[in-house]
Amino acid sequence: MTVSTSNSRSLMWGVWLIASIFYTYQYILRVMPNIMLNDIMQQFGINAATFGQFSGVYYIGYSLMHLPIGIMLDRYGPKKIMTLCILFTVIGLLPLLFSGHWMFPIAGRLLIGVGSSAAILGVFKIIRMTFSEERFPRMLSLSVTIGLIGAIYGGGPVSYVREHFGYQIVIQSLAVGGLLLAMMTYWLVPDMKTQTEKTVISDIKEVLRNRRVILSCFFAGLMVGPLEGFADVWGTAFLKHVYGFEGTLAATMPSMIFVGMCFGAPILSLIADKCGSYLATIIGAGIVMTACFIVLLMCKLPSAILSFNFLGIGVCCAYQILAIYKTSTYVRAQVAGLTTAIANMIIMIFGYAFHSIIGGIVNFMGGPGASQALFYGTAVIPITLSLGVTGFVLLYVQEKMSPNKTTSLSK
Repeated sequence: MTVSTSNSRSLMWGVWLIASIFYTYQYILRVMPNIMLNDIMQQFGINAATFGQFSGVYYIGYSLMHLPIGIMLDRYGPKKIMTLCILFTVIGLLPLLFSGHWMFPIAGRLLIGVGSSAAILGVFKIIRMTFSEERFPRMLSLSVTIGLIGAIYGGGPVSYVREHFGYQIVIQSLAVGGLLLAMMTYWLVPDMKTQTEKTVISDIKEVLRNRRVILSCFFAGLMVGPLEGFADVWGTAFLKHVYGFEGTLAATMPSMIFVGMCFGAPILSLIADKCGSYLATIIGAGIVMTACFIVLLMCKLPSAILSFNFLGIGVCCAYQILAIYKTSTYVRAQVAGLTTAIANMIIMIFGYAFHSIIGGIVNFMGGPGASQALFYGTAVIPITLSLGVTGFVLLYVQEKMSPNKTTSLSK
């Protein structure tokens, strides 16, 4: 009896760890273009606008596959779906190694986004199926922390390997690592399926017709620029050419945003509980991020102060968790889970918009080697942050004027 219980507990933790490692792996793939911008542009002879499309198309695949993969995880279980999606990410890397035509890396990046969407959804699924509901927030925060560590190590250390051994060695290593992870997932994750009688289409329609849900997602999407526009891709180039930092330092610095986000979720949640308002906390986080980016653009900060600036931005980037939760309070409890998936899908697709817009501005202004181009491209971020904050202020005022429209979930 003791051995069986011990084995069952070990299996639970092992399955959770595999899902968390996949979440880490997809984060490394997400930030990879940030490190290899010049290598990829030189290999394929593309400009900054095209590179922005390459970086941003990840978010199209990631966002659009949220609902289908969530449904498939329920129907077929994480063993098969997660394994297949890990293999998708590996296949998506191959055009960078073997293709000479630029359209294939674009398609590969899209496929990486498709496969990566199963990471966070798989974490949600496995935690709910292997741990009690009371432990869900704690285990989810641990998984997110592990994933953000992946984002951190997708910066400096990966840049070091690229500089000393070449960027294709990095891609080959990531592909081999993905294959090993896919095998581990298929061998160790048991079949876990849940049958559901829910009418998925009608529930999706209910969520998409909810005005407050859509507005919250839109305003939250306007605020993802610091994480999905700057930290993911354009931050390293900005620090190299605007601040004059050397390669490894420029690649490591944006990782401080991910470090800050590790602590941001519990900090912002605590603040929201203390002040009694998720919307007010989101607004405050947006104001702080806007101020930090204005200082970043207007002042030439020394590296030590810049690190604290990025840490503050990272802490505030955790507003996404509060925003996604807040959207679930606008609907019935029965569709709250579906609402969080749709909210994450809508917010993440704004990553494509940020990469494309910044890339287009950079290309128009002289390319990624021009400091002025990177300055004006990055200036998009505080502008959209201001718009997002303004939108949440309007929602806050509306909620104060008509609190009865918020469901009991928010209590």
